[in-house]
Amino acid sequence: MFRTRFALVTLLAAALVVVASASAATPKLTGTDGPGFTITLKKGTSNVTSLKAGKYKIVINDKSNIHNFHLSGPGVNKTTSVSAQGTFTWTVTLKKGTYKYVCDPHASIMKGSFKVT
Repeated sequence: MFRTRFALVTLLAAALVVVASASAATPKLTGTDGPGFTITLKKGTSNVTSLKAGKYKIVINDKSNIHNFHLSGPGVNKTTSVSAQGTFTWTVTLKKGTYKYVCDPHASIMKGSFKVT
C-alpha cells in the first residue's frame, strides 16, 4: 500500500515539473524594420509598451538593406547591420528601466520605446 501511494505521489510530482517547465517557456517578441520607413516591436499582435523584467527571445525581421534594428537599455545593446537583411534571433534579459529601439540611419523617424517593470 505504501509503495503504491509513494509511486503515485512521485508520478504526480514528475507531471507537475513537466507542466511547470512547459509554462515557463521564454516569451517571444518580434521586431521588424522596413521595408518602408517603419520599425516595430510586438508581443503577438500587440505593440510592446511595457514588459515584466526577465528573459525574452527576440526575433528580428530585417526587411531592408538601408535600415537596422538597434535595441538598447539597461544591460542590453544589440543591433543588426544596416546592410544585412534576414531574420536574426537574440535572447536577452531585460531589467527594470526604459528600453529604446531605433533604426540608426533614420533615428529621427524610426524609433520606439518601452518600459520594463
